Amino acid sequence: MTTPRTGPPIPYLGISGLMLGIVLGTLDGTIVGTALPTIAGELGGLDRLSWIVTAYLLTAAVTTPLWGKAGDLLGRKGAYLAAVGVFLAGSVLSGLAQTMDQLIAFRALQGAGAGGLMVGAFAVIGTVVAPADSPRVQAVTGAMLPVAFAGGPLLGGLLTDHLNWRWAFYVNLPVGAAALLIVSLALTVPRTPRAKAPVDWAGALLLTTGVLALTLLASRTGGAGTGVALGAVAVLSLAWFVRVELRAAEPVIPPRLFRSRNFTLAQVLSLLVGAGMLAVLNHLPQYLQFARGRSSTASGLLLLPLMLGMVTAQLASGRLIARTGRYRAHPVLGGALMTAGALLLLLLEPDTPVAAASALTLVTGTGMGLLMQSTMLITLYGADPRDLGAASGTVTLVRTLGGSLGVAVLGSVFTARLGGADPGLTPERAAALPGPAGDAFRAAVTDGLHGVALGTAVLAALAFAVARLVREVPLARPEGDGSGGGEATEAASASAGPPPAGRPRRRPS
Repeated sequence: MTTPRTGPPIPYLGISGLMLGIVLGTLDGTIVGTALPTIAGELGGLDRLSWIVTAYLLTAAVTTPLWGKAGDLLGRKGAYLAAVGVFLAGSVLSGLAQTMDQLIAFRALQGAGAGGLMVGAFAVIGTVVAPADSPRVQAVTGAMLPVAFAGGPLLGGLLTDHLNWRWAFYVNLPVGAAALLIVSLALTVPRTPRAKAPVDWAGALLLTTGVLALTLLASRTGGAGTGVALGAVAVLSLAWFVRVELRAAEPVIPPRLFRSRNFTLAQVLSLLVGAGMLAVLNHLPQYLQFARGRSSTASGLLLLPLMLGMVTAQLASGRLIARTGRYRAHPVLGGALMTAGALLLLLLEPDTPVAAASALTLVTGTGMGLLMQSTMLITLYGADPRDLGAASGTVTLVRTLGGSLGVAVLGSVFTARLGGADPGLTPERAAALPGPAGDAFRAAVTDGLHGVALGTAVLAALAFAVARLVREVPLARPEGDGSGGGEATEAASASAGPPPAGRPRRRPS
């Protein structure tokens, strides 16, 4: 028997505009990976390649809670449209960049807009969609996000090969313009009570300063004095950040969340998996293009086993946890598989068959997917109902910060192992190097990837150890769900932002 609907009809056209923004935010996190070798070579910045990714991730992470608060204070529809506008401005400027410094700065602007795309879209959906219809809308999101996430590297490769790497940024314009037009004209958002608490600008500034100092410290090339100064800035900023958060009316990261042991452990796991995931995703294409001579499109195709392993593990893990109510084994198994998969990447050599190189990434991706999904669900089940929004925002923030630091730290390892390679090398120029020089460069790139893989294995091993500390508290099935199927679908999309609609009757402490 079908339960009659009691809420207003779902505004499908308006929600499609919000979904376009979600796709933009998801796609741009991975689309640039396969274009990086060509970008760095043309702009003469192979030694600063990781900053193209780091700048985007850092600003996206820090601005996410600020966009959420802007929606509460100024209106959710307006905040979402503003985020799309900032994202598109950053996209245009990134496509027009003529130097590496310009591109890094414009990617930071693009990231600042991206921080509001998902949080803004989900906030508006939560306002215009009745609770009874939430599972239906989130099911669409759960089906769309994995496709966007896995398709990013392939689309970036296709655009780089057949048009130009700049189209990896320009492609956002028609999609973003459609999102702006549809949401502006086809979506009416009811007025909601505006929050009165001030924005935690001090906390956001201190967090940004501390993480930026850590990132610079991880990738620095200066002397010992510079390192000491950066370390001091990082420690002081983060210590002050904690103090400010304890006193803020609406903190960026509510300290009360960390009273839960499992919540705290889940954030550590999110930091570790975010660092390893982004480092691998952004350096494997460099190996495939520089050492194996593959095109940008081919390197995107060769990443599909990793991406499909990740997506499949996320979907399966969410469904299994929803059905059984048990979750501890998932991050433990994820940490073990991610460690094994990272160590398997040490088998890659300059002459490894491309099909074998691609297949080796499947284990790593599966481990990452298990860790990502289980940590999101542990986070949500470990938070009080009033803190669900803050909890989902915190885990996304921590994972993105981990990715920023991971790309910076392991990117510096990769760059160091390239030695004195010409920073203007593109894959095409590298392929044209004479015999001994070409062999030496391909060996250096492979050695750099080994450094990234070894660092990822260390991060994954730490995740395995931390996961074993998680306490298993059996969860009752969500209220109003007899089979767990709806919850599983929502859980699959939870890693992108929204918490499940149903709540368990018990939660881990």
